[in-house]
Amino acid sequence: MRSALFNAYYWVLSIFYGLSAALSALLPGRRPIAFALRLYSRRMIWALRTFAGISIELKGQENLPQGAFIIAAKHHSWGDGFVMFAHVDNLSFVTGDHLEKFPLVGAILKKFGAIVVDSCGGPEARRALSQSAAQVAAEGRRILIYPEGHLAAPGERFRYRTGVYHMSRDFGLPVVPVATNLGCFWRQTDKKKTPGMATIEFLPPLPQDLSKAEFMARMEDVIETRTNQLIAQARGEPVRPSVLVEWNGRENVAATHTKAVA
Repeated sequence: MRSALFNAYYWVLSIFYGLSAALSALLPGRRPIAFALRLYSRRMIWALRTFAGISIELKGQENLPQGAFIIAAKHHSWGDGFVMFAHVDNLSFVTGDHLEKFPLVGAILKKFGAIVVDSCGGPEARRALSQSAAQVAAEGRRILIYPEGHLAAPGERFRYRTGVYHMSRDFGLPVVPVATNLGCFWRQTDKKKTPGMATIEFLPPLPQDLSKAEFMARMEDVIETRTNQLIAQARGEPVRPSVLVEWNGRENVAATHTKAVA
């Protein structure tokens, strides 16, 4: 019943704010559309708590630098994006071009200043990412990116992509990793919600003097390790290693990431 109430509210609010954002896109500047998106996100967090019984504990905000920086986050569900936009000022985000197939969404993304890249990746996507990120970085905005490029179920991980490293290197931006266990309560796009206290945690910024290989290994390690710990806390279980899965068919292709801790 609680999930049904939230889902109904979710779609009503999404349609309302989607139309509001489309109208805001006609106004000069990005401030009106940014205001609409932040208000929408805050209403969704309220609805999660009120209807679905999911409260959000936000930790590690002292790790957020001043000025422009990159947020490299674990992506468990649609809900983690709401938390970012509700609590991080002057935020842009990286998204796949698949969203542009929805009516009005392309115009909204363009007006908001989102960084839209080819969902299939490759050299062209990297070039587009670099060009769009250059403008966002010059404006002093923060950039939200999901390094795996997909929603991951709790306990799973996808291959981490290198776009975060290239943005950090090219524009000298610090990278703040983010871990979460929100998927234990709102898993990916599931309609069913499980009441409880979810945690989203900003971790200390990564060192900026690492090689590409060192950076990618460090980023994946800190995000997955802390995420696995938060999942274990939510479930009252020992820490279990995350499993690498492929996007095509989501088959298990590798065994472990971190050692299990009792």
